[in-house]
Amino acid sequence: MIIERFAKHLTAIEYPKEKTSWNIAGILKDRNAFYRFDVRDMSKASDGSFFKKGNTKTKAEKMVFETSKNWIIVDIDELHKYLIKNKIKKINLEEILNKLDWNIIIQNN
Repeated sequence: MIIERFAKHLTAIEYPKEKTSWNIAGILKDRNAFYRFDVRDMSKASDGSFFKKGNTKTKAEKMVFETSKNWIIVDIDELHKYLIKNKIKKINLEEILNKLDWNIIIQNN
């Protein structure tokens, strides 16, 4: 399960006590800040591309994407501001890595 795979990169792990918009919270190893993460699987569209839906009212602070080689973590507030500023609803993951300042890439073991 994606949450269990991602949890290997966290310390001080917490899980929500009730249904909410984040899946796991903790401190990324070798970092010092505690965050709530949206760690849901991506879905496959009919054209073969992958997508992940988000919500501007989320209580998660970071959104996590899993690729075959990496975990990509982006700041949700910064992502929302980018979407609003550019008046878009869909983004390309590689595009936002080049446009956003706060993102972390962790090698997927």
